[in-house]
Amino acid sequence: MDTEDYDRLQKAGKRHLWMHFSRHGAYDDDHDIPVITKGDGMHIWDAKGRKYLDGLAGLFVVQVGHGREELAQAAAKQAAELPFFPIWTFAHPNAIMLAERIASYTPGDLNRVFFTTGGGEAVETAWKAAKQYFKLTGKPLKTKVISRQVAYHGTPHGALSITGIPALKQMFEPLVPSTVHVPNTNFYRAPEHGDDLEAFGRWAADRIEDAILAEGPDTVAAVFLEPVQNAGGCFPPPPGYFQRVREICDRHDVLLVSDEVICAFGRLGEMFGATKFGYQPDMITCAKGLTSGYSPLGAMIASDRVMEPFLEGHNSFAHGYTFGGHPVSTAVAMANLDIFEREDLNGHVRRNEGAFRGTLEKLLDLDIVGDVRGDGFFYGIELVKDKATKETFDEEESEKLLRGFLTKALFDNGLYCRADDRGDPVIQLSPPLIADQSHFDEMEQILRGVLTDAQSLL
Repeated sequence: MDTEDYDRLQKAGKRHLWMHFSRHGAYDDDHDIPVITKGDGMHIWDAKGRKYLDGLAGLFVVQVGHGREELAQAAAKQAAELPFFPIWTFAHPNAIMLAERIASYTPGDLNRVFFTTGGGEAVETAWKAAKQYFKLTGKPLKTKVISRQVAYHGTPHGALSITGIPALKQMFEPLVPSTVHVPNTNFYRAPEHGDDLEAFGRWAADRIEDAILAEGPDTVAAVFLEPVQNAGGCFPPPPGYFQRVREICDRHDVLLVSDEVICAFGRLGEMFGATKFGYQPDMITCAKGLTSGYSPLGAMIASDRVMEPFLEGHNSFAHGYTFGGHPVSTAVAMANLDIFEREDLNGHVRRNEGAFRGTLEKLLDLDIVGDVRGDGFFYGIELVKDKATKETFDEEESEKLLRGFLTKALFDNGLYCRADDRGDPVIQLSPPLIADQSHFDEMEQILRGVLTDAQSLL
């Protein structure tokens, strides 16, 4: 891109584009908007022709890597044949075939697929479905949701209410009432449990039962949990945690929703995280990796039990989205899942997840690195001020470290990833599922250099 075109883009972007989750005051005459123009495989390029390793799969999305022509061709072919038709009362072949295919991957009897255009919409759909389910089955007071502290579940008002990050919610209050938050599974910040991970898992699960009892079991509709919690830096479940949660939900007739917007479709080496950790949800919410981001699509997947009352008489779920189950997006999803199966991407993740973890754990020799945690190709690196005491950074220090230095320094050194302080400060890594040891090594080397420089700022 020549200088004139680049300058025109910058001027137009700064004047007209309202970017998501962005501090627009940071972009002035001396600070350009990063503009990404191309992707191929594991890499992206910006408008100045600089190349970067995509360590975040866009936003936990591009599972099969960038530049897959067959996905673009699937979109073009479908757009030429049937560019749009809603699935309000009507259907089209792609929506039907994709729903059947997704159901073939799910654990247990999750056989009904309600399409959305993204993850937040899927979460919103699950909560509404849970509330109506209990109204239809004679328990109309069961409307409340329990979720975990620091967990992110989306930006629509309902999904944001379920989200457990106060700083993201305050400017939009009042939100939807009837949400309760319980402790997450951050074992690194649970010193009272010593080295007993299973005991910690039982304790964390039992806090869900405490919340149900405190609210009244006849008022709680659902528990929303991610297989590996994203915000806060990739908290895996302790052994037995989800099994105990399932028992608690069954005991109090509460639906268990597995929010897999990030964790589904290979991120953990399985089509669904519930399969990875051996538990049976009543609903799954998903999006992102379903199309590898080549077209927008999400879904709420419900069990036969949840669907049953909606099949009776004149009952209807009066809910939907214009572009949910879009013909082009569902065609792309089918082609994307073809790649998953043909190239055994889940198997690739399982075969390489140990190497990914081991490579990142080399960074534990740095004083600033307190913990490396996650699963599959989904990891967080927690940064600390004092490694011995696990002392974290205060708000001002975190601002200086993450936004004042790390975000730009990592990008300038050729790595696109995420520095996040919605909980304690972390760097998150979630590369495309085609990543191999050479990419793990490149990530580690860039991180090592930048984090070593960051230590000098403390």
